[in-house]
Amino acid sequence: MNYSYNGQTVFQDTGNTLSLTNAYDYCRQIAKHHAKTFYLATLFLPKKQQNPIFAMYALLRTVDDLVDLAEDKLTNGQLTREELNRSIDEWKLRLRECYDGKHRNDPILMAWQDTLRSYTIPIELPLDLIDGVAMDIEFTPFETFDELYVYCYKVASVVGLMSAEIFGYSDKKALQHAIDLGIAMQLTNILRDIGEDIDRGRIYVPLEDLRRFNYSRDEFMSKTMNGNFVDLMKFQIERARNYYASSDKGIPMLEKESRLAVIISSRNYGDILKAIEENGYDVFNRRAYRTFYQKISTLPSIWLKNAISN
Repeated sequence: MNYSYNGQTVFQDTGNTLSLTNAYDYCRQIAKHHAKTFYLATLFLPKKQQNPIFAMYALLRTVDDLVDLAEDKLTNGQLTREELNRSIDEWKLRLRECYDGKHRNDPILMAWQDTLRSYTIPIELPLDLIDGVAMDIEFTPFETFDELYVYCYKVASVVGLMSAEIFGYSDKKALQHAIDLGIAMQLTNILRDIGEDIDRGRIYVPLEDLRRFNYSRDEFMSKTMNGNFVDLMKFQIERARNYYASSDKGIPMLEKESRLAVIISSRNYGDILKAIEENGYDVFNRRAYRTFYQKISTLPSIWLKNAISN
């Protein structure tokens, strides 16, 4: 059997069972293709932690992709809501079987099951993520930030909590800061993707915040740039940065060998907010991003800061 990803054969399985090495390589390719900032940060992890992190990312990414595909089919009438619910339930069943020590001939579940032999990661965390991405299927705008927070927790903070178990920590307070980093990153995603989400008929910014700055929903959906919108964006960016600041307090609580990767990931993701500001807050027509050179150029200062703190 051939296992391909992004059009390239990762490995060929000539027997009836998968090699664990090949399974982890498959997970690595998924992370490398989809999450360049994340992948860059993982290269600074100890070797023993890289494979579990790749397995975690591949598991969560696959769930996200499956729900996105199902959502498209639902929209196009190729799938009923009942069939979609069965598909989600089937994935939850596969996950429970994985946690029970059973796995199918699947490289991602094989790698994840091996990860679970070394790390205690409650099944409730990936199940929360499945429920979180499913919230996008029949999307309704969030009226309040409290509602948005629940969504951000499920689709992002659970990733931080799972990662923390792999990284190791000396104080359980680190878990709340891991939650905060997930919230910060998802808020960054939301602000970066405003224009694309409008094209899909969606608005993730809480409606109470639009009212706070006297900026109407119609103006938002028609991509109207004005002073009120800029003020709204400044408020959203400040909120995200506050969560980044809180998450930074948890980094010293992580095991030393894991800290650098977390700092790199947080810094480079947080710099997207700076890119939004540099673009004059125009998230309607310009996608904020950091070039590979910009990401790499932060490494010396990050390394020095981490070395001093250690």
